[in-house]
Amino acid sequence: MALAYVARFATTARKLHDYCRRKLRERGLAEGEETPDIDALVAKFVANGWVNDEEFARAKSGSLLRRGYGGRRVNAALDAAGVAAGDRAGIAPGEARAAALRMAEKKHFGPFARDGAPPADRAVREKQVAAMLRAGHSLDSARNLVDASDMDSARDWASALDDGVDGPVHSFED
Repeated sequence: MALAYVARFATTARKLHDYCRRKLRERGLAEGEETPDIDALVAKFVANGWVNDEEFARAKSGSLLRRGYGGRRVNAALDAAGVAAGDRAGIAPGEARAAALRMAEKKHFGPFARDGAPPADRAVREKQVAAMLRAGHSLDSARNLVDASDMDSARDWASALDDGVDGPVHSFED
C-alpha cells in the first residue's frame, strides 16, 4: 500500500507515516497487536529516494508562489505536510514580490481592477489588502500593490528586486 501511495502522490515522510498508520487502523489492527515497523518502512523509502522532503518542499513552494500565494501561506502548507525547517529553501524577495503581483493581477486588485483604475473607496482597498494578507503576503507588499497608481508602477515595484540583484534570501515571512 505504501509503495502505491508514494507512486501516486507527492508526499513527505510524515505524511507517509500517517497514511500507513491510518490504513492499518482502518483494516482493523487493534491496539496492542503486533504492528509492522512503520518507522523502518518510511526510513527505507527515504533512503531509496522515493520520499524526499526537500524536493517536496521545493515543488510545493514553487507551485504556491506561481499561483500567487505569499510566504506565510507557503510556510503553513509545508508545516501541514510535515516538512522540517531545514528542508525548506527561503524565498527570494523578488519571488515574493512576483507572487504578490500575480495575485493582484489574478484577483483584479488595485490598478488591475477591471476598469483599469485603483479603487477610490477605502473600504474596498482594505478588503483587498486583507485578502492579500490572508494569502500570506506582507502588509507592505499588499499596500504597495493595492495603492499603486497604475499597472506599470505596480509591475516596476515587483521587478525592482529581480533575481539578478544581490540581496538576502528572506525566510517565509515576507
